[in-house]
Amino acid sequence: MAARRAASTTADAGDNPVGPGSGPHAPTARTSGPAGPGTRAPNIRSQVSLALREALIIGRIQPGRSVTLRGLAEELGTSPMPVREAIRGLAAENALDVSVSGRVAVPRMTDRKFGEILDARMLLEPQVAVLALPFLGKADVRRLQALDDEIDASLGNGDVEAYMRLNHAFHFAIYEAAGSEVLLPLVESVWLQFGPFMRMVYGRVGTRMLVDHHKQAIAAIGARDAAALRAAIRADIAEGMQLIGEGIGAAGTT
Repeated sequence: MAARRAASTTADAGDNPVGPGSGPHAPTARTSGPAGPGTRAPNIRSQVSLALREALIIGRIQPGRSVTLRGLAEELGTSPMPVREAIRGLAAENALDVSVSGRVAVPRMTDRKFGEILDARMLLEPQVAVLALPFLGKADVRRLQALDDEIDASLGNGDVEAYMRLNHAFHFAIYEAAGSEVLLPLVESVWLQFGPFMRMVYGRVGTRMLVDHHKQAIAAIGARDAAALRAAIRADIAEGMQLIGEGIGAAGTT
């Protein structure tokens, strides 16, 4: 079992879900109308999509709080068009709901949906980690150790947002090494769906209760032990999702 982390916080995601300082640099160029030769529209669309995806994964877009498309566009410093396109894609991944009035919100979590997310994580993530193992070397182990040290520091400081970002970076530093064009997008899509609820729960209960199995995963990678890596990832998911499930149930979100 991993050691229990110290310190706690009740930090909230705030009222600026994707504005400056919340992740990747917000795009500043504006565009309108269809992209033509030499325009920057494709780059802006990519930046907007990345900013919104990170906002979901680290939980800056909160459950139960809707935002407008125009408001998101203003925060990102762009026109509504690339935001609308990014939201359409995220809605197709079940990461966002768009009402008939155009307001955007995180879809409601249900017991069944939460159970399916847990099942998907348990099936996909250990397998992707094992597929990545042959491609992870000593430099990757050092990077993972550095990330885990930063995670320890963020929890010691009670910084939930930093923890959310670093925890995602840790997991995907492993998963991306697999180079899977099929499994990796599925894993990311699942993270988009539970990230806001993870942030909601961790922001409320603080970091004192957070337990991870990162050191076991790092040791397994260093030892080239696929079975131990699979077990560490499964244990990490199980403990984290149990806390999230208890938290959203207590909040009446399911």
